[in-house]
Amino acid sequence: MWNGADTAHAQALELELDWLAELLNARLEQHFQQTPLALTLPPPALPAGSELARVHAELAELQGLPSLSVEERLLLALALAPHLRPAALDLLFMRNQNLERGFTEFGGIKSQTHGGFIPTGETAAFLIAGESLARRFALLALFDPGHGFARRGLLRLEAPANGEPQLSGLLAASPEALQRLSTGVWHKPDYNAQFPAKLINSPLSWDDLVLAPEVLDEVRQLCAWLQHGPTLMQGWGLARSLKPGYRTLFYGPPGTGKTLTATLIGQQAKLDVYRIDLSMVVSKYIGETEKNLARVFDQAETRNWVLFFDEADALFGKRSAASNANDHHANQEIAYLLQRVEDFPGVVILASNLRGNLDEAFSRRFQSMVYFPMPDPEQRLRLWRGMLAGQHLAPDVRLDEIAERYELSGGAIANVVRHAALSAVRHGREQVRIGELRSGLAKELRKEGRTL
Repeated sequence: MWNGADTAHAQALELELDWLAELLNARLEQHFQQTPLALTLPPPALPAGSELARVHAELAELQGLPSLSVEERLLLALALAPHLRPAALDLLFMRNQNLERGFTEFGGIKSQTHGGFIPTGETAAFLIAGESLARRFALLALFDPGHGFARRGLLRLEAPANGEPQLSGLLAASPEALQRLSTGVWHKPDYNAQFPAKLINSPLSWDDLVLAPEVLDEVRQLCAWLQHGPTLMQGWGLARSLKPGYRTLFYGPPGTGKTLTATLIGQQAKLDVYRIDLSMVVSKYIGETEKNLARVFDQAETRNWVLFFDEADALFGKRSAASNANDHHANQEIAYLLQRVEDFPGVVILASNLRGNLDEAFSRRFQSMVYFPMPDPEQRLRLWRGMLAGQHLAPDVRLDEIAERYELSGGAIANVVRHAALSAVRHGREQVRIGELRSGLAKELRKEGRTL
């Protein structure tokens, strides 16, 4: 529903785009009259409650400045214009009568479906730098990875085709920037072919997680890093000798709590945890795997996500001797991934059933390697009781005996409980009988080649 905050966001963007239109007209007049570039129109004051005002303040704070420069505000407005006011840049379609084509200095591209003018880095240079090389070089700094635009994932200058000028790349505002500036809410990308990661969460809490004390202590170390890492890196000066971020491996049998632990770590730190779908990441086409991974890492860096690679040995596996082009390509993918993970300033959690399946060079880069063993009888009893409330158990069911006799992971116990509960409900009962539990146990044990 439309509200006052939405109105403030829209008003701010209207003011900024009106200012861009006035500057564009003034700049074209300067260009054709061959007068020096002068950005004399002051930027508008924005509604204090608008997201655009907050983003400007956030970017300025990142750079230790009281406010954004005129050039920075103009660049962001230019990137937003095709999305919010499609006709705003149509003036730049004018043709050079002497050459019978568009003006090179205006830059821009014509898209396949959009009828309007799409700005490039050259368009920004026309508005902001003019003929001045010094201003042009200063503009390039606004696209630097260390600038707030890149660090906050607001806009980017896409790489041009091979051999083409650096500023001929598309000037693109991110979908997240558009969502945030129009609604005040960060968009959380959904799982699709272009974004092979899924936000994971759980209704469970730490009380539902059953881990051995030594495992829980390792997990608490990671939680402590999320809470105190910035203090250690900056306040203690450890940034001089330590790489940013934290990389850990969770390994052990399936169903022992690796995914739930990763989810709870994020929930405690109030960070989103994204699970990477390796089947969507890996591509048979050269370079596509790296592009798929780059999309995830680039957004994760700007949004402070926790990245969780389940069944990580599918992509982080051991490199082989390159006997053909396919082997060489696979090794390149692993090397690229190792570098991105090592440079990632946040938390990366890898999960694998077998530690030995991972590349040794990568294993040395872990800050911790946490083994999730099968639960012992006492832990299994806690799991059984946590999943099956006493009022839903028939009098003849002895969970302590079941926990002692059958070695199962937490995931397997959940499957048995599901089977038994469904059987009871189908027969109109609210209590699970021992026979139904035994049937579920037999099904789970058969998966592992065991019998009751």
